[in-house]
Amino acid sequence: MEPRRKILMVAPEMAPFVKVGGLGDVVGALSKALDARGHDVRIVMPKYAGLCHVDSARPRNRPLRVRLGGHELYARLWDCELPGSGANCYLLEFNQYYEHAAVYVGPSGNEEHNGQRFAFLCRAAVDLCYYLDWIPDVVHCHDWATGLTPIYLNTTELNQPMGRAASLMTLHNMHHQGWFHRDLVDFAGLPPSVFRSDCLESMGEVNMLKGGVYHSTKINTVSPTHAREIQEPEGGGGLHHVLRYRAADLLGVINGVDGSEWNPATDALLPATYSANDLNGKALCKAQMQQTYGLEVNADIPVFAVISRLAEQKGLDLLAAIGDRLMASMKIQIAVLGIGDPELESAFRVLAARHPGRFGTHIGFNNKLAHLTEAGADFFLMPSRFEPCGLNQMYSMIYGTPPIVRATGGLIDSVEQYIEGQGAGTGFVFQDATPDALYYTIGWACSTYYDRPEEYAKLQQNGMQRDFSWDASASTYEDLYSWAVDARNAAFASKIS
Repeated sequence: MEPRRKILMVAPEMAPFVKVGGLGDVVGALSKALDARGHDVRIVMPKYAGLCHVDSARPRNRPLRVRLGGHELYARLWDCELPGSGANCYLLEFNQYYEHAAVYVGPSGNEEHNGQRFAFLCRAAVDLCYYLDWIPDVVHCHDWATGLTPIYLNTTELNQPMGRAASLMTLHNMHHQGWFHRDLVDFAGLPPSVFRSDCLESMGEVNMLKGGVYHSTKINTVSPTHAREIQEPEGGGGLHHVLRYRAADLLGVINGVDGSEWNPATDALLPATYSANDLNGKALCKAQMQQTYGLEVNADIPVFAVISRLAEQKGLDLLAAIGDRLMASMKIQIAVLGIGDPELESAFRVLAARHPGRFGTHIGFNNKLAHLTEAGADFFLMPSRFEPCGLNQMYSMIYGTPPIVRATGGLIDSVEQYIEGQGAGTGFVFQDATPDALYYTIGWACSTYYDRPEEYAKLQQNGMQRDFSWDASASTYEDLYSWAVDARNAAFASKIS
């Protein structure tokens, strides 16, 4: 059994307080799973305006001193528990940086200000541990916004108590790396020597993710296949050479699913619950879903659903390109729930207007509708060009909705290819990111639904019986923590000898 660890999570977002993407889901669910396994888990994140589920948070009387370059700032510290667990969460109130609800400063915002916001988080995470008189075994950092934290541990803190802590950097999305002016080094109070090509410097600027990758004791990403993909030029976002250099310290760990939120047998957001043993409730969900999207209410027509950010990464331009063709050649319905690229939003609105009762589009995001869509659909579409892990394909399998995915990242690691004639597998996997590849795979799924209903039923059962809980993933993270702690201790032992 793994020893009880002291783990500090440093993150820019965490569900259910605030979530922009999968990173927020992972931090919240993993923290709960590790707490349930007996570890001392504490999380530090900014107190943005409008956080959810923090009614029980209480401010501390003494402010937190945050030591930055040549000056000190003071943050008000709020304590609360992560809902559904005993993990402690510390929220940093500092209005100069976190007075708005936005987690990340958008394209119209001040990007240099964004660098200062998260340099503050990184330094505050270190100073918080001294404030609490609590030195973690592992500091678990998430993505570029926390990239300076491992550098602090290896430089300003190296000969201090926090310098003994191991660090783990989880890479959620290589396309966001935190590029800023070199002045950020001075602002953060880091030594000038870190602005070099084997640390923070990249093309004359600071790259926070690059520095974090170089300085973390160990690194992981959110699926084994993606761990290989990011070492190639196409997937590494320009850091493939750095990740190849650190390949011996890099591991892929696939995400899990929070069963307290995503379980068709207990889902309070559904009009009817159901399980693998009794799928009757799924039919009721389908009828309500069809009605909600303005589709013909017909139990016999398969519904293919999308819940996604509408972006090129997600491959949804491929679906838009074949929408009319699908409507002309197949007896199917399509439902799209998402928001993003204005051109894609417009394309899906046009398809819905052109094919009333058969193509439904809801622009925006609605959590209740997302749950209904997962439950009511017959197939789920994820034609992503790249997908570090993905969660919706797992939700879909749990809800008896076989996914159709492209062979990339966590999609290929979690979806087993259907074998026609046997009913084996959990979904449909295609290789090429082309409209034709997606079209013919949807056709294959359509023919399975109509011509081989007993095999479609097996696909549903196969997916619903898969274990996507966080328990297995949390066990792998325990191994990662032990690996990181052993490596950190060995480094200090060799230094002393």
